[in-house]
Amino acid sequence: MSIDYKEIGQRIAKRRKELGFKQYQVCEMIDVNYKYISNLETGRSAPSLELIMNLSDALRTTPDYFLVGTEKRRSIDKNMTDKICNLSQENKILLDGIIDVMLDKQK
Repeated sequence: MSIDYKEIGQRIAKRRKELGFKQYQVCEMIDVNYKYISNLETGRSAPSLELIMNLSDALRTTPDYFLVGTEKRRSIDKNMTDKICNLSQENKILLDGIIDVMLDKQK
């Protein structure tokens, strides 16, 4: 199995554009050179594992999206968990009731 850096770059560019970011903004988020991001997105440079991890955090996805083109559910689950952790205790109780109602309707 060979690694297609051009496809990885296309996924990076696609995700960046979906979020409305310019290349320079992503560079600032992950502390890399503008030319490097350009080279990644065109497949002229190969990203390190560390860079893939940093990009997945900055672009709110999972590393597997860039590497193989699929996004695992854990990204969504983690996002929801993070949001719930930031709720007040009162709102957590309210959310628990809402989830119960949704699950009952789903049956």
